[in-house]
Formats: sequence, structure tokens, C-alpha cells
Amino acid sequence: MFRSLAVRDYRIWFIGALVSNIGAWMQATAQNWVVLTELTANDALAVGITMALQFAPQLLLVPVTGLIADRFDRRKILMVTQSCLMVLGLALGLLLILGHAQLWHLYGFALALGIVNAVDTPARQTFVADLVSGSNMSNAVALNSASFNAARMIGPALAGFLIVLVGSGWVFVINAVTFVAVLVALVMLRDMVVKRMPRAGRSGQFVAGFRYVAKRPDLLIVFVIVFLIGAFGMNFPIFSSTMAVEFGRGAGEYGVLNSILAIGSLTGALLAARRERARMRVIILAAAFFGAAVLISAFMPTYWMFAASTILIGFGAVSLLTTANGYVQTTTAPELRGRVMALYMAILAGGTPIGAPIVGAVADSWGPRWALGVAAVAAGVAALIGVGWLVVARGMHLARHPHARWRPVLRFADAPTAAIAVVPTRAIPVVPDDRLVPSVSNDRLVPADFSEEVALTSPIPLPRHPHPHPAREGAPVRQPSSRPLGVPCAPATE
Repeated sequence: MFRSLAVRDYRIWFIGALVSNIGAWMQATAQNWVVLTELTANDALAVGITMALQFAPQLLLVPVTGLIADRFDRRKILMVTQSCLMVLGLALGLLLILGHAQLWHLYGFALALGIVNAVDTPARQTFVADLVSGSNMSNAVALNSASFNAARMIGPALAGFLIVLVGSGWVFVINAVTFVAVLVALVMLRDMVVKRMPRAGRSGQFVAGFRYVAKRPDLLIVFVIVFLIGAFGMNFPIFSSTMAVEFGRGAGEYGVLNSILAIGSLTGALLAARRERARMRVIILAAAFFGAAVLISAFMPTYWMFAASTILIGFGAVSLLTTANGYVQTTTAPELRGRVMALYMAILAGGTPIGAPIVGAVADSWGPRWALGVAAVAAGVAALIGVGWLVVARGMHLARHPHARWRPVLRFADAPTAAIAVVPTRAIPVVPDDRLVPSVSNDRLVPADFSEEVALTSPIPLPRHPHPHPAREGAPVRQPSSRPLGVPCAPATE
């Protein structure tokens, strides 16, 4: 589960990112609470507009930001973007502490934050490829998600406590300080050997990612599912803040909601880290689970029952997003990974400017429970689209179990993930010739006893000639090998 942490560079990055993520969640919690309660009179639409301004740049700048992640040193990109995020947090924190902050300041901050994150996100997501080997990439992606959601458990609750204790402005200042951890981690990685990705051709660089995805129907389905969930289902700041107000709770209880939701999120991320590779079926099942969890939460009658139900929401959401992220990264051509991931993150975050104002307006007009209902419907539609694609494109159907008559099983005409990322292999034919098969009587191995370990450590006997021919002076005598066909030679030593 934690095999990627054995890599020193990834371990340093993981620790620094964890500290920074805690600060980021503190800031996100404080930002939405300030908009909802300090600068407006419980206006959920204003929260939706803030989220739209924050995530719209990722959609609009996707061709440029993906190309930046593919063409430039990602470590240097991250040092610039993380420094900018630190300055933004410090500036808004000082405005709030000095009492000069207005709603348009929050809107401007959200927009600037979105522009910087548009460059930061694809570089940060694909930075894993520079730290771990390809076989560990899916595990590293899942551990990144685990770090993100572990921070979600700590950050919001800590933010709610600090808002009550010292005020919301200091939360932004503390978040600015946490960026020091990730910057120090990036500096410590200066001796690593960066695995640079091969560059794509100069013609059509900006649209290369779009063309690649257009030829991959499986990625198109993943993007559709992620868009629907991201636009209408991932509006947790709206759901948590409005439901906290619905139950007559304050900033502390609002932070607790986000932390409890993160319990399920962390569980989903850790389970994703256990899987060998990401699969399409898991993405579709997670979408259906998320829709059911949101629907259950909409009917919870008390604050604590609603809080407990958010564990299911977090589990479904992170299972879906972690698996989708791993699927996209591990099945995409390396030279286009930055651009495809930029498109993925743009669709995930770019759906927010469309869905967040709608969900916020529904929460204002009909109440937050109806807003949760919108999320449930969107998740159900996403799951049905995925199932429909499996039936039409992959030939999914029910079949009888070979041993249990009344137990149906799913069968596919084609593998759901098509084994895109698996290196193809072929079988080596074995010649069935008794003369080539050694026996136990002459102290050699039979095929059933063959193993790679034995083959690499056992000496290879040479035959003795009863009447050797004298070799010419200075010429070596070549002995024919008695090694059976198909058994590898012992490796040469230097």
C-alpha cells in the first residue's frame, strides 16, 4: 500500500505536500465561511460565484497550462506557483485582519487563486512521474490523494477552531506559512534525476492533448463522468456551510463537517492505493455509490446523523476521483501526459463554474437538501452513461456462473480497461523433445524444478570428451554446451 514511500524523493515531497495541504484546507474553509457569514447574510449564491471564479481559469487556460507542464521543469514551475499562492494568502489575510476586506476582494482573490492553480495543478499532478517509476505511479497517485484527504481531516476542523479563537484573517496568514514546507521539500529534491518526458512535435502542440483524447473513447467516458460529478456533486463548501446553517450551527461545527467527510475520503484513497491498477469498472461503481450516499444525506434529520452520512459521500467521491486520476495518468502517452492531465483537471474543476451557481441558487430557493438531490441525480446519470458504454462498446452482459446455477456473473466481449498500460508479452514455445529434457539421474533439473533463482545461481556442467583433439598452439578449445534448450545461462559478472 505504501511502496512509493520507499523512494526518498517521493517521501520528501509527500511530507512537504501534506503540511501545505493542511494549510490549503484551512484557507478554503475560512474563505467560504467569510463569504457566507461575514461579507453576506448567508448568501449561498455568493459562495457559488466565488467557487466559479476560482475554478474557471483551469477550464479557460487548459491548452497553455498543459503545454507548460510538458515542456518545462515541473520542479521550477511548482516553486513559482507555490510562492505566488503564499503571497496571495498572506495579502488576503492582512486585509481581513485590518478590517478592509470586502466581497469584491474575495472575488478577486478567488480569480487570482484560480489562475495560479491552473498552472500549478497539471504540473503537480504529473510531478509524480518525475519521482517514482512507472510501476509505482498508480500507487503514488493514490497516496497523493490520501495526503490530500488526510489534510482535509485536519485542516477544516483546525480552521473552524481558529476562526472562533483568533479570527478568519489569521487562518490565511497561517496557510501562507505552511507553503514554506513544500518549498523546502522542492529545494531538497535538487539532486534527483528528473525523468524528462519526450517532447511532442512543434505542429499542433496546443491541441495535441485534445486530439489524443478524441481518439480514446474510454477517456471521453471518464471525462464525462468526472464533469458531471465535479459540476454538481463536488460542491462540498456549499453543502456543508448551508447544512450547518440549516441545523443552526456555527463555524466550529462547519469545520467538523469537512473533517468528518475526510474520514471517508482518506479511506477511499487508501483502498485505491491497494489496487494494482485503476479500472473503469471501479470508476462507474464509485459514481453510483456517490449518488446513493448524497441521496441518503439529503434525508438526515439531525446534524450528527448528517455528519456521519458525509463519510459515505467522501468515500465515494475520492474512490471515483483517485481511480479516474490513476486511470488517465497510467494509460496516457508520456509525452502528452501533462496536456491530458490539464484537460482532466480542467473538466473536473471547470465544471464548478457551471454547477456551483446552479447548486447555490437551488440551495437559496428550495433549501440545501434539494441541492443534495441535484448532486444525486447528476451522479446517477454519470453511472448510467458509464454502464451504457460498457454494454455498447465492451459488450458487457450477464452470464450464468460456471458452478452456481442461480448466481449470475458479468462477462465482457473486450476487457473494460483494454490493458492499455500493460506491456504486451508473448509465449515462448517449448520443443517437446525427450533428448532436450534432462533427467534427475544425471543431477540436472527437470522442467518442473526450474526456477529463475536456481538458473541464476547453479553452475552449468560441461561434457567431458574421452579423446580430446589437441588444439593448435595459442588457439582456445571450444567446448560445446550441454545446457538444455530454454534454460538461461548464468549472468556474467563484472
